[in-house]
Amino acid sequence: MSDFAAPIAERIWDMKYRLKDAGGDPIDDDIDATWTRIATALAVPEDDPNAWRPRFLDALRDFRFLPAGRIVAGAGTGRSVTLFNCFVMGTIEDSMSGIFSALREAALTLQQGGGIGYDFSTIRPRGAPVSGVSADASGPLSFMDVWDAMCRTIMSAGSRRGAMMATLRCDHPDVEAFVAAKSDPARLRMFNLSVLVTDAFMEAVATDADWPLVFGGRTFRTLRARDLWDRIMRATYDYAEPGVIFIDRINAANNLSYVETIAATNPCGEQPLPPYGACLLGSINLARLVEGPFTDGAHVDTDALVDLTATAVRMMDNVVDVSRFPLPQQAEEARAKRRIGLGVTGLADALAMCGLRYGSAGAVAATSDWLRRIANAAYGASARLAEEKGTFPLYDRDAILAAPMIQRLDPDVQEAIARHGLRNALLTSIAPTGTISLLAGNVSSGIEPIFAHEYTRKVLQPDGTRTEETVQDHAVALWRQMHGDAPLPDAFVSVADLAPADHVAMQAAAQEWVDSSISKTINVPADIGFDAFKDVYLQAWDQGCKGCTTYRPNATTGSVLSVDPAPRQGEVQDFAPLDRPATLGGETYKIRWPASEHALYITINDIEQDGQRRPFEIFVNSKNMEHFAWTVALTRMISAIFRRGGDVSFVVEELKAVFDPRGGAWMQGRYVPSILAAIGGVIERHMILTGVIAAEGLGLRTDPVPPPLADADHAAVTPPGPTCPNCGSFDLRMVEGCAVCAACGFSECG
Repeated sequence: MSDFAAPIAERIWDMKYRLKDAGGDPIDDDIDATWTRIATALAVPEDDPNAWRPRFLDALRDFRFLPAGRIVAGAGTGRSVTLFNCFVMGTIEDSMSGIFSALREAALTLQQGGGIGYDFSTIRPRGAPVSGVSADASGPLSFMDVWDAMCRTIMSAGSRRGAMMATLRCDHPDVEAFVAAKSDPARLRMFNLSVLVTDAFMEAVATDADWPLVFGGRTFRTLRARDLWDRIMRATYDYAEPGVIFIDRINAANNLSYVETIAATNPCGEQPLPPYGACLLGSINLARLVEGPFTDGAHVDTDALVDLTATAVRMMDNVVDVSRFPLPQQAEEARAKRRIGLGVTGLADALAMCGLRYGSAGAVAATSDWLRRIANAAYGASARLAEEKGTFPLYDRDAILAAPMIQRLDPDVQEAIARHGLRNALLTSIAPTGTISLLAGNVSSGIEPIFAHEYTRKVLQPDGTRTEETVQDHAVALWRQMHGDAPLPDAFVSVADLAPADHVAMQAAAQEWVDSSISKTINVPADIGFDAFKDVYLQAWDQGCKGCTTYRPNATTGSVLSVDPAPRQGEVQDFAPLDRPATLGGETYKIRWPASEHALYITINDIEQDGQRRPFEIFVNSKNMEHFAWTVALTRMISAIFRRGGDVSFVVEELKAVFDPRGGAWMQGRYVPSILAAIGGVIERHMILTGVIAAEGLGLRTDPVPPPLADADHAAVTPPGPTCPNCGSFDLRMVEGCAVCAACGFSECG
């Protein structure tokens, strides 16, 4: 039987993973019932399910093997959901029909709970001619806005946020706009952004060469490679995005380079995938495999590690057969290559329990040794599965044996692959484990260091509010259980104790034995100099990493985790319900909705308490009487929410997720799905400017606080004119006396 190590673990299980009926009544009586449900479902593809079910159950109990959240929540439920975490979608065709076909596929995938990644490099740059319609292209970022709005709509149907990754090549003519996109606090909130950096670009940076920006064989302009590199670095220094993906290194190291080219990753970056590729994740919990913790003889039980890895590979291989897929192309891709992403969690806890300081030479060596054993065990297990069940359909013996990862494996494993082949084309990946690590008693996530010995975690509740709770690290809790209040050993370090080089060394050590990639954040101090910050990325490049993502705390970035339980600047603070003072100060904003003759004037009045401004009431006024009833209702309801105290940031997301069935509008270069969404955007900007919320409170990644605005008319928008009846674009113009759409080619004259 499995027991919960902490109250938060049981709460996470009940909220996210416990099977319940349509009325909310539990079906899984306890966590062991959840493990039994999963083990039973994943044993179905076996010739003798009854023989494998107990072995699968044994791997799950005591949180030793942690399948990804989709599997824990969905396996054995009979629900029409995918057990795969994330997907990279198909290549976007550079045409209006191709773009919106891709958008439809994205919506269907998000609807079933899968995160998505897209490469937008295939869309022609802004200003490029569109043949046949006498128009210029709007560029990939304009269509990313449409994806962003779609993702908000899918998110509004449930409590789980949509997750998307957007990549763009470093030689795309719109790369500078892509790099700067997150400087707008209201734009692309549902996306993580990463630049695809090539070997040639890194060479150009090293030699201070010129760098051409090219699309379709045409050079649009040329700039210094170092200037572009500095723009990328400055953006991530200020806004934590974009990340950097070393795409040529990924493709060169790919076992499947003979049948696929990768241009995108899943939202967190640990799975570079081809078009329609699927991301199947699971983690070995190293913290549960330490023998004699905090003693001189403390060590990871490597025999148990090897055995558990083999069982985990078999379980994950079976997921390929039992899972549903949002799209048939995804099912075909997954079954043709049968790639899985087995990784680890609890690494930092295991190191501390073995007396090894994260980032030290001993920790780097231990990490390399543990990951090497996992890689060899995983590939050996896959070879045995190939002998039993057959190789993956696209297996090519000579190409696989020549792959760099295969060449690094132990000779006996290489021999087994040569003799039997492989069941799975790729096998290892290290993902962020998030709530799964909390379920296991708050073990350290993935290969990240211990965030803090104790910390305050902000938890999103179903009603949109956030609560805070103090959580103790698993290894710290174990030490306290064994040694009471005795000082923690020197091996215990947290994020704040580490230099950036420590992070890079650990990521590089793991990457050598991971055939896919790693989700890892390199935390840097707020006062790090810009040149030193850039060196972190060059270290990651020099040490063989496949990508690099950093986080530098500053006034424009927030955090999900907080060591200090006291509210900090930019975080939502809780207040008691308030009475209205006689006078209040505020701001009035003016916006124009293209379909309305009259402007809307939005007034937000604030109250100050304990030195913090927060919204108290809102008024929406207009000469347009068509909207009178709902504007009165809207202002009264939102004002009531503002006055109740607590986290009111959910109001913004609820408004911005509203779509008008008649179509939205383009405002200041961004697609806004409804007039209510436009109002939500004004409230969001006001709350950011007054310091009530930070970008963290509303999206997946952090965004900057915009500069102070010169006047109250900053939200005004010029009506863009009539929309195309075919595609809804505002690029409708008169050509030879006939209305023609520059976006889709529609002609009023047929």
